[in-house]
Amino acid sequence: MGIDSFANRFVCDLHAYEPGKPIEEAARELGLDPASIIKAASNENPLGPSPLAKEAMRAAIEKAHIYPDGSGHKLRSAIADRLDLGLENVVLGNGSNEIIELLCHSFLNPDAELIAAEHAFVVYKLMATLFGARYVEVPDPGFVHDLDGMAEAITDRTRLVFIANPNNPTGTIVGQEEIDRFMERVPEHVVVCFDEAYYEFLETPPDTLKFVREGRNVCVLRTCSKIHGLAALRIGYGLASPQVAGILQKARQPFNTNALAQAAALAALGDDEHVRKTCEMNHEGLAFYHQAFAERGMNFVPSVANFVLVEVGDGDAVFQGMLRRGVIVRAMRSYKLPGWVRISTGTEVQNRRCLEVMDEVLAQIRETGEITA
Repeated sequence: MGIDSFANRFVCDLHAYEPGKPIEEAARELGLDPASIIKAASNENPLGPSPLAKEAMRAAIEKAHIYPDGSGHKLRSAIADRLDLGLENVVLGNGSNEIIELLCHSFLNPDAELIAAEHAFVVYKLMATLFGARYVEVPDPGFVHDLDGMAEAITDRTRLVFIANPNNPTGTIVGQEEIDRFMERVPEHVVVCFDEAYYEFLETPPDTLKFVREGRNVCVLRTCSKIHGLAALRIGYGLASPQVAGILQKARQPFNTNALAQAAALAALGDDEHVRKTCEMNHEGLAFYHQAFAERGMNFVPSVANFVLVEVGDGDAVFQGMLRRGVIVRAMRSYKLPGWVRISTGTEVQNRRCLEVMDEVLAQIRETGEITA
């Protein structure tokens, strides 16, 4: 009898999260120069880290032998001041993904339910399964969250509702009116998580922090991975009422965010120029892909994030074909969208190369039905 016979069944039955293929792995497998590969799979910042963040990391590394501030006081204070919140409202995470896990640690069990949209971030389902909770998936017509449908799905067993806004992988958003109407219907025993990893890319974002200030049972997630270009450091944060935040603080590991990440994030928060340049480049990238796909008559989802979801017929085949040519995109089979791929925006050169390679692969599939190097 194997050890898996003694492990929790809901853990053994999990399908592990598959991130975008790393450049180094692709280079190794295909014998390519890593510098020649374009990665458009993981919604990373093509400009790299904030210059101020890099400077802060160089200084912080001199004290790498000392444990970080376990409370993250400086960073939490800066976040609170910037958003007109209190220190007690801010919880740091090893990426905003850890805040998702902390919420599930705190509120899920085999008697509980988690509600999310049909095409929402796959980690929500993984976490529900990991904690033995029931995962309730609400259809999202047009790839947009149906908040009225999600409100109707709430039961006495519901503990968490996740609303990714903008949503990954669809790039769609729900507005203030829908959110306000939804929140009027949410009972006290439910914590609503607004996952706002792509918040900074929005020109007119809805206000969800008002619910935090009102003391509602909500948690708003933000990250430094996208807009600030600090994905490798794994630093994000949750914004919640003191009651919810206090529970999450109890659930986290000591020293869950490292000193270099805290220093980099603190500096990046003040680098408005880097944020402006990133948003400008992303706006141009979205316009480029939207126009290109429309001209080709391709079905795509207009996006407000830093990626575009496009239908290509066979997502796995297109992924493989582009990979062999040194361009990494994200196949969407794990999101129940086997005919689609997700493409992150990059520099102008990267965007044009990505589209050129996609055209080559799609033309080859149409002509031969096969993919070759």
